[in-house]
Amino acid sequence: MVAAELGGVVSKIGFENGSVAKKGDMLVQLDTSAEEAQLRTAEADVELARADLQRSRDLAVRKVISKAEQDAAESKFNRLQAVVDQMRSNIRKKTVFAPFDGQLGIRQVNVGQSIDARQPVVALTSLDPIYADFALPQQELSKLSKGLEVRVDTDAFPGREFRGKLTAINSMVDSATRNVPLQATLENPDHVLRPGMFGKVQVELPQKHKSLVIPGSAISYAPFGDSVFVIEKNKDEKTGKETETIRQQFVRVGESRGDLVAITDGLKPGQTVASTGVFKLRNGMAVTINNDLAPKPQVNPTPVDS
Repeated sequence: MVAAELGGVVSKIGFENGSVAKKGDMLVQLDTSAEEAQLRTAEADVELARADLQRSRDLAVRKVISKAEQDAAESKFNRLQAVVDQMRSNIRKKTVFAPFDGQLGIRQVNVGQSIDARQPVVALTSLDPIYADFALPQQELSKLSKGLEVRVDTDAFPGREFRGKLTAINSMVDSATRNVPLQATLENPDHVLRPGMFGKVQVELPQKHKSLVIPGSAISYAPFGDSVFVIEKNKDEKTGKETETIRQQFVRVGESRGDLVAITDGLKPGQTVASTGVFKLRNGMAVTINNDLAPKPQVNPTPVDS
């Protein structure tokens, strides 16, 4: 709610009800004719005090007047200059400017009306982004963190869902309700959400579970089923020599993230699989493990040429 710092009579209104204002736009101007007249008088006194100060300095150099008289002239000039600065500040404060970009509401004053200091002039609202304030029981505090997805539904727009992020968690729990106040930030480019609306907020809590993951390059995709090549050690019964061979194993693929893919069925933890060149491999082939040139899979890859 934009208000005037000082009281006075409204002389000009520079906006229309419900219009959009930019930061620095003039909203309301109060009558400053009396202050401007007083300012001219004060400025004349300052000029006279400045001339007296200059004469005092010249006389002090020639030791015609005392140091106390020079100090008194400087004090008088500084005092009158401060009065001028204060009057100019009061004149500026009688013009109300928009402190930020936003949409204006319905004005609370009219031209010619006498208003008091801090009296509301007009509501100015920043609608994009917009904030949703809500609370959750303190039992959920350990599960909450900034950045969680938030969904908001409101009866004003049935069937439409607004999404945002949890951006603030209060440092204190309400001692009366034992709820923790929270704030979510929502994108509102079409300005359909307005301050004061009631909505239902849902916070999407993360679900953690263990997953068996392998590089996506280790999977051979085919219409009849996805498979990987498991590397196994086999011992020759005659010579007793151990060799490494590959066995094709069909698997079920789950979610993927970055270079890694989750395996829901078909593999066990600790098994070794071929991670690259699977299109060249055949079931039962003898292989040698060499990871010198093997790429390192990442959850959030950042290719240099992307």
